[in-house]
Amino acid sequence: MLAFIFSALTSLLVALLLLRYLHLHQHLTGDSHTQKPQKFHLGEIPRVGGIPIFVGILVGIIIQISISRVPLQIGFMWLIAVVPVFAAGLAEDLTKKVSGFWRLLASFVSAGIGCWLLDAVIIRLHIVGVDPLLAAFPWLAIVLTVFAVGGLCHALNLIDGYNGLAGGVGVIILFALSYVAFTVNDSYVLRVCLVTTGATIGFLVWNYPRGLIFAGDGGAYLLGFMIAEISVLLVLRNPKVSPWFPFTLVMYPVWETLFTIYRRKFVRGMAAGLPDALHLHQMIFNRLVRWTVGTREIKSLRRRNSMTAPYLWGMGLLTVIPAMFFWKNTMALQSCCFLFIIIYVWLYRRIVRFKAPSWLMVHKNTD
Repeated sequence: MLAFIFSALTSLLVALLLLRYLHLHQHLTGDSHTQKPQKFHLGEIPRVGGIPIFVGILVGIIIQISISRVPLQIGFMWLIAVVPVFAAGLAEDLTKKVSGFWRLLASFVSAGIGCWLLDAVIIRLHIVGVDPLLAAFPWLAIVLTVFAVGGLCHALNLIDGYNGLAGGVGVIILFALSYVAFTVNDSYVLRVCLVTTGATIGFLVWNYPRGLIFAGDGGAYLLGFMIAEISVLLVLRNPKVSPWFPFTLVMYPVWETLFTIYRRKFVRGMAAGLPDALHLHQMIFNRLVRWTVGTREIKSLRRRNSMTAPYLWGMGLLTVIPAMFFWKNTMALQSCCFLFIIIYVWLYRRIVRFKAPSWLMVHKNTD
């Protein structure tokens, strides 16, 4: 818990310093005024929330090494693995010139380093015919791990659109991972979970609800990588934990990514990598929140932004809560994933057709 507290305080203070001296770096860190399809906030907000998260994790690792007798080399291994993906995301936040391809490639590099240094490799999926292949061909397990970890990094970045959205979903997932790590008495994975959770919460203090600082690509990719590596290690080190447990936890961002690829490429006939404003969180903002709360004043616009994230936290909890009950039961977890897909598609279709359930609508307010 001491490492958790120090990680949170460090992240909070680093973010505070970035905000206090915003005038010195806003020309580099501020979100561009250029209008993009996925931009739904106001003004030049710093997009370097990944820095306080990274520093919070760094301090937490140092504390763990100091008080928990965690080997020094393990701490360095985590830092070496995380640097490529975090650096690529941060470079995009500062320059706006690092393409999605290079950021995804950096996440693959970090995942590969994780396989090498942390032994974080997916060796079982509880899918008929697949597990024997992973055992017979270790290189196949490594390739699968690299793509899975890189994909989750991209998925967390994809849902990073509104105040508290990616960070809140990340904290919910990390708490679930911590719960199971504690249940199976895996103190190593639990420590990493708590350090990452604390660093993210420290950032969220300034990110939600007012949106004073954003995670940016650096923060989203960093958080996605940490969740992915923790998930792989939890399953690898604890045979009782179903490999579908962490997959069920991240079902919302993963399915959002897969559905986005399908929507763009096969429904709209556009390149899957081109941005649009049709993600579920954007549809919720536009059709459940935007026109129902307050006036067009800045205060009301910010309030609408912050009211969007809780809807998606709820989407995440649809799989996180049952996953915490059935973390050993693969069939139950697979059923949860299938049910989530049905609910997601049903809700998306209703919102797109302006037939959203009335109980989801926010009552009109003119304050």
